[in-house]
Amino acid sequence: MRSGDVLLKMEEVSKTFPGVKALSDVNFTLRQGEVHALMGENGAGKSTLIKVLTGVHPMDQGKVYLNGRPIVARSPLEAQHLGISTVYQEINLCTNLSVAENLYIGRLPRRRGAIDWKKMHADSEQLLRRLNLNLDVKKSLSDYSVAIQQMVAIARAVDMSSGVLILDEPTSSLDAQEVQQLFAVMRKLRDEGMGIVFVTHFLDQVYEITDRITILRNGSLVGEYETSKLSKSSLVTHMIGREWKEEDEHRKTESSYTPEVVMAAKSLTRAGSIKPVSLSVRKGEVVGLAGLLGSGRSEFANLIFGIDQADSGVMTLGAEQFQSMNPKKAIRQGIGFCPEDRKIAGIVGELTIRENIVLALQAKKGIFNYIPLKKQQEIAQRFIDLLRIKTPSMEQRIDNLSGGNQQKVILARWLATEPKLLILDEPTRGIDVGSKGEIRRLILDLAKSGLSILIISSELQEMIECADRIVVLRDRMQVGEISGGDMNEASIMKMIAEGGGTSEQYPQTGS
Repeated sequence: MRSGDVLLKMEEVSKTFPGVKALSDVNFTLRQGEVHALMGENGAGKSTLIKVLTGVHPMDQGKVYLNGRPIVARSPLEAQHLGISTVYQEINLCTNLSVAENLYIGRLPRRRGAIDWKKMHADSEQLLRRLNLNLDVKKSLSDYSVAIQQMVAIARAVDMSSGVLILDEPTSSLDAQEVQQLFAVMRKLRDEGMGIVFVTHFLDQVYEITDRITILRNGSLVGEYETSKLSKSSLVTHMIGREWKEEDEHRKTESSYTPEVVMAAKSLTRAGSIKPVSLSVRKGEVVGLAGLLGSGRSEFANLIFGIDQADSGVMTLGAEQFQSMNPKKAIRQGIGFCPEDRKIAGIVGELTIRENIVLALQAKKGIFNYIPLKKQQEIAQRFIDLLRIKTPSMEQRIDNLSGGNQQKVILARWLATEPKLLILDEPTRGIDVGSKGEIRRLILDLAKSGLSILIISSELQEMIECADRIVVLRDRMQVGEISGGDMNEASIMKMIAEGGGTSEQYPQTGS
């Protein structure tokens, strides 16, 4: 095959779930030697299309061709045998095993009935060199960063692929430097003739790395476009079905917080996790936590909510002081927490939307103060309407929803408890531009109504648009604070790069 030849073709693919037409006569074409973005809002059908292709779900109708031959993958394993490999957002590797074992798990080379460790280590080194990675393949995968683990997952997928590689939100947990490392690998694979399907919600990345874009909306094909010939505003307009301009983004135009301090943390510390951090949040104020991955942002949020215990320091909520905290106590004190990883620490996939929404409120009331079913339904419906959660029924399992709608359910869960302080850790990660706008607008509306919010986001512009102040962390230490007209990406990155001293210099932050 030559570069540009059709590698994979999906024709008139349809898939229906109970109450939902997930895909309707969708066409998709992947060519050799291209990076092809699959775009659309949450619920547009991207994940379903991939799952149909890789054998997770059987399609109701349609045809799939690989290298011109018709194929039907009845399971992900069968898809791999056909040469279609997928790397998901959540890395499905065994971090307790070595790099080499992860690369060849399920297909370990053997000699005379025993594992041929020498061959496996040599083959692993050769495979990683193909991606310009120089790792100690005998070391445990857990010794390496998330970015390197992602590269190992890609290397494994490449070794099992016959030219088709699907990357589903591969950059959601990577910082800017790690993204560039991944893109270098993707370009190398593209130049070798591989066809790469790239699913992402980061528009800038789409324009940096992709050659073509296929857009889905509400389970239907909108169109296929050359990336260089499609403007960003046109892309978003096609995705959301209405005209969109960058200036339509919701921005915080004025602050409405009061002098009342809802939460104050003084010198909260946890050995090996975070050095002393002091900050306060006033009623109706949005405070951002900025920093690179590993800077201590999420670790500080975990201390506030009591997921981790502080070694020293004190936290004040209203007029009451606490030297230790736990989630049960935090909920009863009026703290809500939307975690960074909604799939692992947020949703309960086996439960319905209604059950997920009332979960925290039931915990706050206690096991012996059961919320009647009718009341649960009223609460769930109120927040489904308020947050515009797309679902045919509140009795639908939450894991059937798109990522953006799952995020809204988690927000609904905490809003149902009527919190005084809401911690949002990466509230828009992995969701589309339309849902991002809705959640940002909701953050501003909640603050205006008097709710205090602590927001963590890797997207600096998101925090600038929402926050009254931004506290900057670096190397698990508080290095400074930015507010007002000084809040811009350049000043935040400068503070992250240069630092600003120790946290003891900022004991009165927000007061």
